[in-house]
Amino acid sequence: MVFIPEYKRDKSADEKILLRGLGQMPFPVGKNLLSDFLFGENGNSSIEKNKLFEFTSFGSMNHLKKEEIYDLIQKLSDEGFIDSSLSVFNNGSKVLSLSEKGKMKIYGRDVKKDIPKNETIITDDEMKSFEMLDNFLSGLNDEQKKAIVSPRKKILCIAGAGSGKTLVLTKRVEFLVKMKRVKSEKILAITFTRKAKEEMEKRLKTSGVSVVIETFNSFCEKILLRNTAKIYGRKMKVANKEDKMIAMLRALDEINITLEEAIKLYFPDSGKSEKNIYELQNTFMSDLFEIFEKFKISNLTIQDFGKRFFKNMENDRLEKMIYEIIKFLGSYMTLTGLRTYADQVNDAVIFLSMHPKSIPQFEHILVDEYQDVNEKQNELLRILNPANFFCVGDPRQSIFGWRGSKVDYIMNFKENNPDSEVIYLRKNYRSSRNIISLMNLTSIEMGFPGIEATIDGGEKIELLSFGSEKEEFEFVKDCISESDLKRKEIFVLARTNKELQELSSLLKKFGIKHILRNENRNEIEAKEDEVTLSTIHSIKGLEAAIVFVIGCTPANFPSRYSEHPLIEKIKIYDYNEKEEEKRLFYVAISRAKNHLYLTYSGKKHTYFITDEMKKLME
Repeated sequence: MVFIPEYKRDKSADEKILLRGLGQMPFPVGKNLLSDFLFGENGNSSIEKNKLFEFTSFGSMNHLKKEEIYDLIQKLSDEGFIDSSLSVFNNGSKVLSLSEKGKMKIYGRDVKKDIPKNETIITDDEMKSFEMLDNFLSGLNDEQKKAIVSPRKKILCIAGAGSGKTLVLTKRVEFLVKMKRVKSEKILAITFTRKAKEEMEKRLKTSGVSVVIETFNSFCEKILLRNTAKIYGRKMKVANKEDKMIAMLRALDEINITLEEAIKLYFPDSGKSEKNIYELQNTFMSDLFEIFEKFKISNLTIQDFGKRFFKNMENDRLEKMIYEIIKFLGSYMTLTGLRTYADQVNDAVIFLSMHPKSIPQFEHILVDEYQDVNEKQNELLRILNPANFFCVGDPRQSIFGWRGSKVDYIMNFKENNPDSEVIYLRKNYRSSRNIISLMNLTSIEMGFPGIEATIDGGEKIELLSFGSEKEEFEFVKDCISESDLKRKEIFVLARTNKELQELSSLLKKFGIKHILRNENRNEIEAKEDEVTLSTIHSIKGLEAAIVFVIGCTPANFPSRYSEHPLIEKIKIYDYNEKEEEKRLFYVAISRAKNHLYLTYSGKKHTYFITDEMKKLME
C-alpha cells in the first residue's frame, strides 16, 4: 500500500492573500463585506454597487468557507496585522484597515520576492559589439556598455549609488542619435529636477547632441499651454510662492483664524522649535498645498475627500481647520485662474486621455530617478506609450513616499514588463572600499546584488558616542576646524532640521562658514570655503570627502518627530515608513567618499546600525 502524505494548506499564504485583499479596498470595510469580497460573493449589494468584483483579489479565497475567512480575519486582528476602528458612517460598527505590521508583512519583506535577483549577463555577441564600438565606449565598464547599447525595447537600469547613472543615461541618448540615427525630436528624456535637466543638457551639448529634455512638470506645462483653450477655456498660470501665501491668508481670513493661531495649532511645540516664524509659515503653507494637491488628483468631491482622510473633524480642531482651508482653496484657485504643480501632470493626463490625437509621439523615452515616480507620473508614461522605454534608478534610494512616490513601480518593473531586461550597475566610483562594505550591510535586506568598490584606501568609518548633544556638536566643530580639506568637501547630515539649526548656531560662534540645505532651501550650492549642513532628503545626488551623520539615535532613525504633523497623521500617502527610513539612512552614508563619522548622544544608537556593521567599524 502506497502512503500518500496528508495535504496541508499553507496557512501563511492564506494570511497574505487576505491582507493583500484588505489592502486593495478603496474604502473602510467591515468583516462581513471583506469576507464576501474574498469569497467572491456576487450577491452582495456593496460589491455590486462599488464594482469590487473588478479588483484582482475578488474571489481569491473561494477555496475556503466564508466562516473560515471570517475566523482568519479575527486571528489576524488579534495578532496585530489588522487594525479596527469605529466607522465614521455607521456609529457603533467597526471597520478594518492594514496595520503597520500588516503592511510590513505584505509590502515589506514579501516584496523582495519580486526583485529580479539575476546578475547582469554579458554575452559573447555583446562583447563583440563592445569591441566594434571601442572608441565610443572607451573607459566604461561592461554593465555600463550594455545599458548604453542594448537593443531591447524595455530596459530597467538599477544604478547603485556612485555607479555613473547620469553618464549612462546621456551616453545612451548620444548612442541613439549618432549610432542608431534616431531623429532628435523623437527622443524624450525626463528628469525630476530643473538642475538634473540642465546638467543633462550641458553634457549632451558637449557631445553635439540636442534632444527633448524635460522635467515631468515642464513637459506637462507645455502641453497645457498649447491647449489652454480646450482644457480651461481661459488663461491659467502656475501658482508661485507668493500666490500660495496670498491664497492661504485669504483662506484663514475666511474661516476667521489668524496665521499665528494656525501655526500654533499646526505646530503645538512651535515655541520650542528651532525654526523661525518664517520657516514655520513656509512649512505650514507647503503642507497645506501638499494635501490640496492630493485632493486635486484624487478626483473626489471635497466631501468624500474629507470623509476618507479627515475622520475626526468633529473633535479635532486641526483637522477641521485644514479641511476648511482645502475646501476654500478649491474654489479660490479656480476663480483666480491658478494651477498647482500637481495640476500640471493631472490635467495633462486627463487631457491626453480624452484627446489621443494630441499625444506627443516619441520613439524613445528615457526616465531618470525612476524610483521616485508617483501614480500620475506613471500614468503619463503609460499614455505616452513609447516603443522604446529606458528607466534608470535605485530602489535603495527611494525616500519620497511621504510625498507620493511609489517604489512599487521600479520594484515590479520586470513583472509588469515580462519582455524587459534588467541591467545592474554595480561598480561604485565614489566611495572607498570600507564605506561600500557598510552600504552593502545597510541594504542587504533589500535583496539586491551588492555594490562593488573600485577605490581602495580611505580612512576608517567611525561610530562615536557622546554624553550630550553639546559634546557631539563640539566634536564636529573641532573636526571641521582641524581639517585641511576644502570646506566644500565636508557634509554634516541630519534626519531633521532641528539638529542642524543648533549646530549652525555653534559654527557661527566660531566663524565657520557654512550653508544650510533643507526643504525650503535645497538648491543652495556651497562655495569653496563653506561646509554644507543638510537634511538627508535635501542632499540626495551629492557627495563629499568627509561626511558626518549626526544624531544616529533611535529617536531619529526611524524618526519619531515629524516636521509635517498633519501629513503624517492623516496618511494621505500609503507607503512603508520604516522601510523608507532605512533607505534614508543608506542615502546618508552613501554620500561619503573617504571618511564617514556616525555620531550619537545618549545610551543607544539606532537599531539600523547592526552588530555586524559595528564589527566592520571596529
